[in-house]
Amino acid sequence: MRRREFVLGTTLAQRPVSVPGSVLVHEHILVDFAGAAKATPDRYDADEVFRIAKPKLEELKAFGCVRLHECTPNYLGRAAKLCARLQQATGVEIWTNTGIYGAANRAGVPAYVAQESSRDLARRYVAEWRSGIEGLKPRFIKTAVNGFPLEPLDVKLVEAAAMASLETGLSIASHTNGGGPAAEAQLDVLSRLRCPASRFIWVHAQSEKDHRHHESVARAGAWVEFDGISESSAGWHRECVEWMQARGLLKQVLISQDAGWYHVGESGGGSYRGYTYLYSGFLPLLPSSTWHTLLVDNPNHAFS
Repeated sequence: MRRREFVLGTTLAQRPVSVPGSVLVHEHILVDFAGAAKATPDRYDADEVFRIAKPKLEELKAFGCVRLHECTPNYLGRAAKLCARLQQATGVEIWTNTGIYGAANRAGVPAYVAQESSRDLARRYVAEWRSGIEGLKPRFIKTAVNGFPLEPLDVKLVEAAAMASLETGLSIASHTNGGGPAAEAQLDVLSRLRCPASRFIWVHAQSEKDHRHHESVARAGAWVEFDGISESSAGWHRECVEWMQARGLLKQVLISQDAGWYHVGESGGGSYRGYTYLYSGFLPLLPSSTWHTLLVDNPNHAFS
């Protein structure tokens, strides 16, 4: 069956599903877009964020989720100490990241990036991987490009991520503005540096409406991530997954919600979206045979 449903009185509803051992590869707890010079921990109450996020993570755990990748990058609110605290309190493993984010009009790019080479930046990422960040070891590299064609800064950040990946083995999750052409251009950078395409994750691939780019990146050996899944986007996300499956590329697909988001600067953090719609609303739209592949096998292979 393509859809699991049950009837409550006269109401037709989808049955939430549990996927033991599942991993959400692109979510957030806290984000601060004040800019690299201003986004510091003194701008928010960590106890308040903890109180808001903890029940959302506990709710998620009940669906079988064992790990959440917190994708907020350095200089935009990365809060490893808070993640460690929530991990200990909820039993959901939380992974943080190293790297520099080049999108959002360069809000997360510190001044030193202009003077340093890609090799210098890579050394910074490797140092964080070796020493840890506030009690957590970064488990992936988070970067971003601002569009296509890639600007020199975009190329530098991708080069730095590739160099650090070669030394650490960490995968690269790249927020990609510019759609498929920008993703393919990043793969060209990795190829030039002899960094395997299998280390590259095209974040926000659902923004590209031409499936031929999804196929191209997957056949190159990289990962295609359809995140931002919500009730309003479920139809398009379902089409993306089914299109890839029909071409034998399901094992190159990642899915997630890009949810959470305590917004620093907004009262009470604004509207904090929980992490369970993927289980309660989206997975029931897909064949049950795909669930383990999408939420257990693929995340563990992509971030191995």
